[in-house]
Amino acid sequence: MPNPRTLRLHVEDNVIVSVDPIEAGSAPEGVVAKSRVPKGHKMATAGITKGQPIMKFGQIIGFASRDIAPGEWVHEHNVEMHDFARDYRIGEDARPLANMAPDAPATFQGFRRANGKTGTRNYVAILTSVNCSASVARFMAKEVERSGILGDYPNVDGVIALVHGTGCGIAAKGEGFEALKRTQWGYASNPNIAGVLLVGLGCEVFQIGRMKQEYSLVESESFRTMTIQDTGGTKKTVEAGVARLREMLPAADAAQRETVPASELVLALQCGGSDGYSGITANPALGAAADLLVRHGGTAILSETPEIYGAEHLLTRRAASREIGEKLVGMIRWWEDYTARNGGEMNNNPSPGNKAGGLTTILEKSLGAAAKGGTSTLSGVYHYAEPVTAKGFVFMDTPGYDPVSATGQVAGGANILAFTTGRGSAYGCKPTPSIKLATNSEIYRRMIDDMDINCGDVLDGVSIEQKGREIFDKILRVASGEHSKSEALGYGDAEFVPWQIGATM
Repeated sequence: MPNPRTLRLHVEDNVIVSVDPIEAGSAPEGVVAKSRVPKGHKMATAGITKGQPIMKFGQIIGFASRDIAPGEWVHEHNVEMHDFARDYRIGEDARPLANMAPDAPATFQGFRRANGKTGTRNYVAILTSVNCSASVARFMAKEVERSGILGDYPNVDGVIALVHGTGCGIAAKGEGFEALKRTQWGYASNPNIAGVLLVGLGCEVFQIGRMKQEYSLVESESFRTMTIQDTGGTKKTVEAGVARLREMLPAADAAQRETVPASELVLALQCGGSDGYSGITANPALGAAADLLVRHGGTAILSETPEIYGAEHLLTRRAASREIGEKLVGMIRWWEDYTARNGGEMNNNPSPGNKAGGLTTILEKSLGAAAKGGTSTLSGVYHYAEPVTAKGFVFMDTPGYDPVSATGQVAGGANILAFTTGRGSAYGCKPTPSIKLATNSEIYRRMIDDMDINCGDVLDGVSIEQKGREIFDKILRVASGEHSKSEALGYGDAEFVPWQIGATM
């Protein structure tokens, strides 16, 4: 019986990962398999006594819930998770960014904005203050599309309605309201949006007038507001809204692409539908691309706080300052309290699909997810939807739920997004183009219409560095206007999902 391909990820590991299914009786690394181990899953290569750590990536991913013999499949049935001390060693692995400049600066073709930011797309957006105005916003976008007027404005990528399910029945102050306010303003000011029409009902908690006052906003050719109640109902609001959008389109169309440095890119790092290969192929390859972007002066945003849980000590060691490292640890503590008071726990995070793909605990998933952040110094830590102002590698506190997490990153200023998946996520993002990276060749072939890059060939010998360069080059092309697969499919209208924190009343 030929031995299947396997991977030992660290010399201290007591498990190996199956590249091919391990059949009972085969002997990878000279250890006889006692049962079948699915691909992407783990097999013990040494005896592991009850309570002893399970080691993968040279890190603890869980603890044996019973004695595990060499050759056994290691998964939920014999692994448990409990808390253990992590040594944060803040700043130990930080390195200066000044010594990392590339020889030849990379560029892309982007839209320069008056505020100094650069867009990769050129949309006009209809934002809503409350769910009660969501249908009216969609009616406006459909009417503009039906009219055919966009054909007269070739530099405009579209008129998009970004609607949500909150805005009322919430407290008028506190962390939930502040998160929604940051999200709305973050989208309104994202460089991929050339103009905004903000539509409300009129009586909601999230008042348009309050937002305009707090951000010192004035009506202009690129920012207009209206409410259904003041305008006179649905039909009149749709008619008036379409008229205002027609007035905004010429100014939006005046923008043209020009050559700008890659330092203007703000890359959102995302993963979803992860599997046992995510932390081996696509995530570290995306991390290599993020390192390249940082070297060119750009910004990469790692997020999904529940999905770095158990790996946060690897990030604190890269913190540029003690303040940055302690801020990240504080967010971890907030999440422990947040999940506890809502009757959950951090290890609830791995989904059934994650587990079917070989991920056993949140610790294992987090170690792979954190690989998207590469090796650069952590130069900033941000709250959800907070404007990202630092250059380099940064972290934003978001849930692990992909649409909510990406919404926060785009609100923070992300103008390009890269999304890794092993099980096959169907996702796109407007106004920020999403590039899909498959962790294995099978899902790349099966979902070829959704996947932009196959990272499964890393298992066949392509280096992480090579794949990182391929991803980086793709990022530059998409930033310059090339459509990603999700854009070609039309994804992005339903993926605006602000994080709803707190009680709905």
